[in-house]
Amino acid sequence: MKLFYSPASPYVRKVMVMALETGQKVEKLSQSGSPVNRDLAIVEHNPTGKVPTVILDSGETLYDSRVITRWMDEQHDGTPMYPDAPRLWTVLRREALADGLLDAALLARYETVMRPQDKLWPAWLEGQMLKIDASLDQLETEVESFVDIDAGLIAIGCALGYLDFRFSDLGWRDARPALDNWFKTFSMRNSMIETKPS
Repeated sequence: MKLFYSPASPYVRKVMVMALETGQKVEKLSQSGSPVNRDLAIVEHNPTGKVPTVILDSGETLYDSRVITRWMDEQHDGTPMYPDAPRLWTVLRREALADGLLDAALLARYETVMRPQDKLWPAWLEGQMLKIDASLDQLETEVESFVDIDAGLIAIGCALGYLDFRFSDLGWRDARPALDNWFKTFSMRNSMIETKPS
């Protein structure tokens, strides 16, 4: 499959980690889009112009990281990253929580980096940061049950990695030692090392 790729995108990272964990090959297609300047090569396949967008060998297009990783999980013979119910619902909820954290982090990043200085909205930015904090607090309460790798834990690992990459001064670890310890171990997986943004 061919993947429109941005090395800084945590959603693209989810796809790449899934590929490495399941032994699948991905051809990377570079892109030059942004929220205010869409890459028309991506728009041709995905009207939102967002990454990750995948072109399958059949020519069919898939987009949204959750759709792509779910499709990828159907393509390998190893342990499922989306297990059967009832555990599936925990995996999907954790993936949604991680993606919600990422959505807030990306919106906070765009607010502070891309929006013109005279149009900044401090209360809106604070609202995004509160979402991040609440999500991290929830993860801290659950982390003792993070055992076998699955799609939910991949999403959580990529979300925490994005915070380290773009919000290094956030200090999310200070009040969440158990989550910090889990992430230190998870970050040593080959799939996480190979996809770490720089």
